[in-house]
Amino acid sequence: MTAYPFNDDWTYRQPIGPFAGAFGEAKANTAVRLPHDALRDEERRADAPGRGAGAYFPRGAFTYLKEFEVPREWVGRLVRLEIQGAFRRAQIFINEEFAGNRADGYARFFVDLTPYLVFGKKNALRIEVRAGEDSRWYSGAGLHRPVVLHVDEPVHVVPDGLSISTVRVEDDQAVVDIATTVANAGMTTQTVRVRTEITDAAASIVEGDNTPVTLAPGEKSIVRQRFYVSEPELWSPDHPSLYTAEVSIEGRESRVRSSFGIRTVTVDPRKGLRINGEKILLRGACVHHDNGALGAAAIGRAEERRIELLKAAGFNAIRAAHNPVSVGMLDACDRVGMLVLDEAFDMWTRFKTPFDYAAEFPQWWTADLESMVAKDRNHPSVIMYSIGNEIAEVGTPHGARWARRLAERVRALDPTRPVTNGVNALLAIIDEVPEIVEQLGGLNAAMADGNVFNAISASSSASDRIEESSSVLDVLGLNYAESRYSIDAEAFVHRVIVGSESFPSQIGRLWPMICANDNVIGDFSWTGWDYLGEVGIGSRTYAGDSNASGRLEREFPYLTAWSGDLDITGWRRPASYYREIVYGLRSEPFIAVRRPEHFGVEIVNSSLWAWSDSVSSWTWSGYEQKPVTVEVYASADEVALLRDGDEIGRARVGEVLPMMAVIDTVYRPGTLTALAYENGIEVGRTTLTTAGEAVLVARADRARLRNDDADLSHVEIEFRDADGRLVTDADREVSVTVSGAAALAGMSSANPATTERFDSHTWRTFDGRALAVVRPSAIGNATVTVSSEGYADVVLNLQVETAEAER
Repeated sequence: MTAYPFNDDWTYRQPIGPFAGAFGEAKANTAVRLPHDALRDEERRADAPGRGAGAYFPRGAFTYLKEFEVPREWVGRLVRLEIQGAFRRAQIFINEEFAGNRADGYARFFVDLTPYLVFGKKNALRIEVRAGEDSRWYSGAGLHRPVVLHVDEPVHVVPDGLSISTVRVEDDQAVVDIATTVANAGMTTQTVRVRTEITDAAASIVEGDNTPVTLAPGEKSIVRQRFYVSEPELWSPDHPSLYTAEVSIEGRESRVRSSFGIRTVTVDPRKGLRINGEKILLRGACVHHDNGALGAAAIGRAEERRIELLKAAGFNAIRAAHNPVSVGMLDACDRVGMLVLDEAFDMWTRFKTPFDYAAEFPQWWTADLESMVAKDRNHPSVIMYSIGNEIAEVGTPHGARWARRLAERVRALDPTRPVTNGVNALLAIIDEVPEIVEQLGGLNAAMADGNVFNAISASSSASDRIEESSSVLDVLGLNYAESRYSIDAEAFVHRVIVGSESFPSQIGRLWPMICANDNVIGDFSWTGWDYLGEVGIGSRTYAGDSNASGRLEREFPYLTAWSGDLDITGWRRPASYYREIVYGLRSEPFIAVRRPEHFGVEIVNSSLWAWSDSVSSWTWSGYEQKPVTVEVYASADEVALLRDGDEIGRARVGEVLPMMAVIDTVYRPGTLTALAYENGIEVGRTTLTTAGEAVLVARADRARLRNDDADLSHVEIEFRDADGRLVTDADREVSVTVSGAAALAGMSSANPATTERFDSHTWRTFDGRALAVVRPSAIGNATVTVSSEGYADVVLNLQVETAEAER
């Protein structure tokens, strides 16, 4: 098999119907390098049909076009197009002949182009996509994941034809099975030899085999080979050791490579989740698929950077919300050591939005499950498959039938991983909610802990209604239902639970519960990284706020959910440091200061997805001598607050939230110090100092780039003082110009409510920061110039090097 990257030399435009085209109507074509999100650059509007769910972006339909040479040498070969993600309802035409389609915007699929090709000439490829009111979050639109062209000889390893699994791990060796599916598309019977070599991280061959196989015309056959790897380096989050399997057919060009990890995964209600026999608790982050300033484009380096930053913030697992993640993100998880809960669907047969996948689910679910498992089964980071998220049907008998059908299909495809489902018990019994609330003593009683989900999820009705659909799972995922943890430990003694979705503000209360219940294997917070759409669900609404709609989502121009531990630029918000302390990963206290403009203002809506409106800063120009609220996060029982060495406040830890102390004081510039005490003994301290005069600074995370479709340089733009302190109140417009062998791919700040555009060269910083994303476009040097009125320009030099022609 020869696989050609196929992401360059595309154009896109709005669709043209056949009659309009016949009468000469034309649309402007824009050149793009894939992956690409066409919807990102459309105009946001307050009256967009999808409203806040889709971040006020409009509907969109787009046509992608590409011409490519088909040499005569390809006669007699199979030519297939691999599309890793096209949102949505993609139709593929080659030389204006229909070649294939796919409904799901996240499914990876293959289209056989062979019957429609004209050899020795340029061929025209056209892909139609459309999106609108078919998602509960910002979906984007277009070829948002990579495209690859596969050219195979008649006898070849089929796409996704390599399946690698760890049979067992012994003291001195690991047993690994590799099953290779080989096909014969020729007209004669062929006997070939399948050679497999396993290499370690140093590219040294550690095992190999050579097996004959005979194939009749039109036949597929599986070649199974068992390998014994001596003294294996096991894959785990702390030691993500990778091997590579290369399978070739002797005497032919067909060659397939796949990285893999040697590791085992087990779950049970007494010993929890074990990787290679060692217990591990999932410190999980739910993540949506967008990449902030890039929209939905899953460019490899952007995916990798997200995983690196999430792991640095203390997470060891992600939950794909609510669709299979990209190949690029899984590759990054394998390399970095991030566990993955891999999710298939956000709905089955019942609609959540007017035009979503529920209309296609009955016809496509099998193919889409097969696609997810085939794409992801060789990734050691993937430890669990989820068949859905908040599926309303799971509380009905026929919904349980669907659950069993899906779970068994996944097990048939891959028996090595547990199967789960993200169950929202409240949604599953939504028809009974009024009666249950009345039984609980009314709405106020049901919300006694601030979470009506908990009270209803713990009801006997919820237990009964979800019992059958839950019984088909290896691990029951519970969304916002930690009240069931101890209940189910007694009522369902064989049930293993994961907190598949939880309120981020509650982690201080949740994590001790998870540690105390052996039947619970971890928690996934909503969310680890802020995302586009479901706008403002993590914001606080204050009295007099003109942007308050009365709904969960906020009004235009809100852009992001504002619920992530990390914002859309990758900057850690205060909640992230609180979580790190709760997890026991950070001993040093942390100081955050609530924005003083809100001091004393009534909060009329504080979502459980929201953190306090705080910033880790003691720089608040214009608020001198005015009251301000300081939060100190600490694993301690008491905190003292000092300003320039003088104590100005003291508070018990845990009165508002576990591991948090809250102190009201007055803002005066200087140095703020928090001392943490346990039983009267100091156990940690930290400081914040008022920043001095701002200087514009910029730094690129990568100065050397490859000229391929996967690489990027992220340029962090900040205002800092001479000592490196972030000047959070120095927000100004900054502009970015890129010249030479690269281009500005997108720009943004973390501002959750703005009318600024991601394709703009100028943004206003938010809390002193902005981010520019630079994408290579040619081989050579590139210059990035960052400017802001009144400040010296910052000039960065990047070098773009050649990339491999094939992979």
